[in-house]
Amino acid sequence: MIDRALSGKINALRKKYPVLTLTGPRQTGKTTLLKALYKDLPYVSLEDLDNRSAASTDPRGFLSNFPIGAVIDEIQQVPSLLSYIQTVVDSKDVHFALSGSHNFQLLQSITQSLAGRTAILKLLPFSYTELVLGGFKFDNYEQIVFRGAYPRIYDKGIEPIDFYPSYTNTYIERDVRQIKNIEDLNAFSLFLRLCAGRIGQVLNIQSLATDAGISPNTAKSWLSVLEASYIIYLHKPHFQNFNKRLVKSPKLYFYDTGLACSLLHINALDQLATHYLKGGLFENYVINEVMKAYLNLGMNPPLYFWQSKDKKEVDIIIDSPSGPIPYEIKSSKTRMNNLFGNLIYWQKLTNARTQSLQVIYGGDEDFNTSMGRFISWGNISQHLPIK
Repeated sequence: MIDRALSGKINALRKKYPVLTLTGPRQTGKTTLLKALYKDLPYVSLEDLDNRSAASTDPRGFLSNFPIGAVIDEIQQVPSLLSYIQTVVDSKDVHFALSGSHNFQLLQSITQSLAGRTAILKLLPFSYTELVLGGFKFDNYEQIVFRGAYPRIYDKGIEPIDFYPSYTNTYIERDVRQIKNIEDLNAFSLFLRLCAGRIGQVLNIQSLATDAGISPNTAKSWLSVLEASYIIYLHKPHFQNFNKRLVKSPKLYFYDTGLACSLLHINALDQLATHYLKGGLFENYVINEVMKAYLNLGMNPPLYFWQSKDKKEVDIIIDSPSGPIPYEIKSSKTRMNNLFGNLIYWQKLTNARTQSLQVIYGGDEDFNTSMGRFISWGNISQHLPIK
């Protein structure tokens, strides 16, 4: 088992909260991690129909089987159980570790029932650092972008071309039906692929709906489904009162680039090299790595982008106590000073006192220049303002 960076935070929060909730996409290793860290507690999955029935029909009797607490998997299957867990933890010295894969449903239920009683953490697929520390090596960024970072690919040696189609089919047949009753799964599948084709682009719901042959309201609803099940997320714009008009719509990204490659029918590594979305997929990988660095410390990623109406853009702006910190993302493996152009434009426009302009690029070495710093795709976590 590859060690997960989130383990330390889970162990620390266990001492402070009677309940810990771990969310994230399916098959990111939530169950494996909780079983490893909570060996002293029994494990029960609400995917099991007998367990689900018992928890639904006799919640008090169900919980009485766990006098010191338990690891309860797929808690979103019986959200009503959360109210009974609240009663138990308020009256006894017990601990429950909960996991679930449906973002909106689960968090809404937890907010209503366990506010102030649970720590909430998110586990994404492996970070680059976790994979390297686990003994895996990548000669270039294309390899990890194509393979993605789902644990089974690395733990079981499954090829991406075998893993992702099955993952997608299972997701559509199972999670989509649970979150929302979508009758036309073929139309939803097309919609999912169209989303992959818009990675790194400012979201235009009208255009997306037109291409999918659905109404804008349906497109909004389906985007919510994809967000709720941790397939996509929306990277939000950074607002300040500049003289220039700004783009105010979010950009669309996938939680895993391997899944996105599969949806784009990129079935071999050499196909990625010439694909029109190579730059967008690299951008997606970089933003994912930054997100994971924060989430693995139990922190909400303070990430935004900035884009003016005349297409001047900064890919990442991190809101830090000392002010916004900008990063440009370029898939080029060659260091060129003109890659700092948008950062310089943003710096002048905002009068920001940024110590160093930073470009995260496709090369293998960090390098300082008079213009700023080039950060290698493999060293991202080392250059973030995280304490």
